[in-house]
Amino acid sequence: MKKRVYVSCIAVAMMMVGCNEKKAALTGGIDLSNLDTTALPGADFYRYACGGWMKKHPLADEYSRFGSFDQLAEDNRVRLKELIESLASGEAAEGTEAQKIGDLYSVAMDSVKLNQEGATPIRPLLEQIAALREKGELPAFVARLRRAGFSPYFAVYVGADAKNSEMNIVNTYQDGLSLGEREYYLDRDEHTLKIREAFQAHVAKMFQLVGFSVEEAAGAAMNVMAIEIRLANAAKSAVELRDPQANYNKMTVEELQRAVPGIDWNLYFSALGLSGLQEVNVGQPAALREVAAIFNEVELSVQKSYLQWKVIDAAATCLSDAIYAQNFDFYEKTLSGKQEAQPRWKRSVSTVNGILGEIVGKLYVEKHFPAAAKERMISLVENLRTALGERIRGVRWMSDETKERALEKLAAIRVKVGYPDTWRDYSRLEIRKDSYWENVMRASIFEYDYMLSKAGQPVDKEEWLMTPQTVNAYYNPTTNEICFPAGILQYPFFDMKADDAFNYGAIGVVIGHEMTHGFDDQGRQFDKEGNLKEWWTADDAARFEERARVLVDHFNAIEVLPDLQANGELTLGENIADFGGIQVAYTAFQHAMSAAPLDDVEGFTPVQRFFLAYAALWAANIRDEQIRVLTRSDPHSLGRWRVNGTLPHIPAWYEAFHVTSDSPLYLPEERRAEIW
Repeated sequence: MKKRVYVSCIAVAMMMVGCNEKKAALTGGIDLSNLDTTALPGADFYRYACGGWMKKHPLADEYSRFGSFDQLAEDNRVRLKELIESLASGEAAEGTEAQKIGDLYSVAMDSVKLNQEGATPIRPLLEQIAALREKGELPAFVARLRRAGFSPYFAVYVGADAKNSEMNIVNTYQDGLSLGEREYYLDRDEHTLKIREAFQAHVAKMFQLVGFSVEEAAGAAMNVMAIEIRLANAAKSAVELRDPQANYNKMTVEELQRAVPGIDWNLYFSALGLSGLQEVNVGQPAALREVAAIFNEVELSVQKSYLQWKVIDAAATCLSDAIYAQNFDFYEKTLSGKQEAQPRWKRSVSTVNGILGEIVGKLYVEKHFPAAAKERMISLVENLRTALGERIRGVRWMSDETKERALEKLAAIRVKVGYPDTWRDYSRLEIRKDSYWENVMRASIFEYDYMLSKAGQPVDKEEWLMTPQTVNAYYNPTTNEICFPAGILQYPFFDMKADDAFNYGAIGVVIGHEMTHGFDDQGRQFDKEGNLKEWWTADDAARFEERARVLVDHFNAIEVLPDLQANGELTLGENIADFGGIQVAYTAFQHAMSAAPLDDVEGFTPVQRFFLAYAALWAANIRDEQIRVLTRSDPHSLGRWRVNGTLPHIPAWYEAFHVTSDSPLYLPEERRAEIW
């Protein structure tokens, strides 16, 4: 989420919100109450820049982590609630967008009906699973479960062919683990063993809540654990999944049938809705072979328990309060440390937002996203693109041949800001007041069929992968695009009233971060057209890996808890993007300052405010349980280390805050990263 910006005089004038507006009208952007000036910048810059914010925002019971992103998401959720409730309170014609939003919100909010129904909505599906008579029925049945939104065994999705990025292809991907990461099933440390024990007890309790006896539930839980442990043993780690070449294994369906003969693939794909499929990319062949082995080796009764569990687990948040509470107790309390569930209105808003995202998004941008913000963002993006180009030309370790191709890729990056030009059509999605769970099922099928309709079709490069109200941003390597939804273009990421020091340090770094993803350890493997293709010289690739290793080693040495280290391999891409984004944004900021110098504000120089704005993005409080979850699964470093771990590699930060060699965060120059 960061990037460098080169600013010409014309661009600076555009960024000043109108040529006739005086520079003095813009604020410094820094909220002094968010700081903790009792801390020394060179000892703990995170506390120095964010300590006041953290004190003002103690963790509420409903959060395992609460930070700047979450605060903005909360503010957005209140706005969405107002929009949604205004529609839910009125009458709307059948089939209209207003009817869909209003009715979906109403059934999600109807706790009386949900508690009366209990597990009734999922019993027909549980009975269908119980009625399976032979293993030959599994491929088609598992496919129908996948289409309906469940996650048994492995995933199938449609996305751009990594080596033919103009076309979409069907992909398989390892899946089926309720705990997400394979280490939860395999590691033997005390904490993980307790999680595993708690998970098996949770599965048993959930089976009881939907009507199974104590004995049946205990047996089902053992069956679930047995299958998920097998899946975990065959799965790749989160680090291994970051290798795009190793996870690209394109073959015909006939070749897949020979490679994984234990599954009738024509039957599976036909049941999924992909009759006549010719080719597929198999993401992790070993995982798929293990699924085939399970299909054929494991007793059908054991597999029935697993399939029933996948239904129970997926539906838990849409059923009675008792079922929801047990689901919360394990996944949110035991695993992540939350103490209290979110109020129903928040969960209901999230459901509507998730199912009808672009309808809600259209309403959101009409009311909350000014055109001027989009114009200023586009100007910032182009300034940052220029600055990154300048830095690429200036790197000493890369050959002219690779630089030329890198610059071509940079010039080809597509930019999306605010919201899409064309909105999704939801006319074929039926929303009724019959059942919360039935609506979720219909929505899952609608969404999955929409995705499958792209198989074998050209990639729509105008499609957005996030809704406009999302508080986030992304880089997509197969389309070589960066996207900044309207939801993130607010304080503390973006402030139309603040000057360049603030905006380059905040949204400027976000832009630079996303651009740098095109040149991180994964993104650099894709060319300007979005194809997974080697375009570096062998020597340049080796030099890149050598420089990237500096960040891997640096973050591996960070102790996030007394018994837990950060994972530099897992977070490498994001750490490179943070590092590059700051460097690029700072270069662009310096150009902007040359054209339009800024004064000190409230005792802070413009450069100091640049770094304070960056650090403020990651202000957060977090529970130890969530630190463990994220360290195991999240490719982003924890917020504290996106500041204290990254800034010691940035020369300008040392100068801005007079950080010297006797400061705890000081890194000798020979140990600092030098990439972009």
